Formats: sequence, structure tokens, C-alpha cells
Amino acid sequence: MTLVSIRHEKTADIAAREALLDDTFGAGRAAKTAERLREGRLPADGLSFTAADSGRMVGTVRLWHVAPGCRQPALLLGPLAVAASHRGRGIGAALMRRALSEARRLSHGAVLLVGDAPYYGRFGFSAEKTGALWLPGPYEHQRLLGCELNSGALDGAHGLVSGTGAVAPGPAIAEPRRRAA
Repeated sequence: MTLVSIRHEKTADIAAREALLDDTFGAGRAAKTAERLREGRLPADGLSFTAADSGRMVGTVRLWHVAPGCRQPALLLGPLAVAASHRGRGIGAALMRRALSEARRLSHGAVLLVGDAPYYGRFGFSAEKTGALWLPGPYEHQRLLGCELNSGALDGAHGLVSGTGAVAPGPAIAEPRRRAA
């Protein structure tokens, strides 16, 4: 077994990341509600990571700026993906720990995501403080989870979660080309 390395994402990783996300989530991934929050925006500075095995991308995670209702800014995590050939090796967990650690180091207060509570609960995510939040489209409400990096960062959070942050400068970054279906 080779050692998998985790590093900040580079511009040269875009094609490999998109291929990995297509393989992991399929053609319908762009239709997901969480994608509406990322659409046309750049990920948060310093908060995009890749996992590589012998130079091949085998994992990815990104964090994005959002506004959870009327509360202070937060981040949205996703998508988190690991190549099928590398699942069950702790790569997803390592990407999660790196992303959350770096977000905390950069003084972000909270992270939201849409995902499975049994998996993400071990990283501090729960639906405890997201019950009064909603997303701009269909989703399973119990899957909207939050993790406070600073205690109280999601206290009283209510309202529509909206995408914020830097707008992508062009279609090559904002809407990468998809492989033919």
C-alpha cells in the first residue's frame, strides 16, 4: 500500500477533480441543491484539498462561503469524494480532518453540509442547530448538518442559506466542462 498525500488543490487539479466527482456522483451531481450554493463561485481561499496516491488524485474536498440565514458567515463543505479504488482506507476522514482543522485555523466559525449524520457525526456535525435553516431547493431536511468551530457560532441560526464569497472569473472555473454522458 502506498502513502496517500493530502495537499492544497492546484489549478492543474481541475480536470482530475471533475473526473473524480463525475465518477463518484454521476451525471446528476450538478442538479443537487448544494450545488446551487456553489454555482458560479470560487471555493474559500486555502480550503480546497486533494488526496493523491502515486500522483493520481484519489480524493477531494472543498469549502465554500455561505450565509446561514441571518447569522454570521459560515462555510459549506462539499463535495467530499474518494475514488472507489481507495474507499475504506480513511482518506475521506483525513480530508475532513484537514479541511476542518484549516478552517478553524483561519478563524471560521461554523461549517454546514448536506450528508449522512452517522458518517459526519464523528467530525462534530449534527442537525442540532440547523433545524431553522433551509436550502434553495429540494433536500432531505435531516441531512442538513452543522459543526461549530467556535462555540455558539450557529446559535439562533434561521432562514435561507445562501452562497456568498468570490464570484468565479470565467466559465473554466465556475462551470468546468463535463465529460460526455
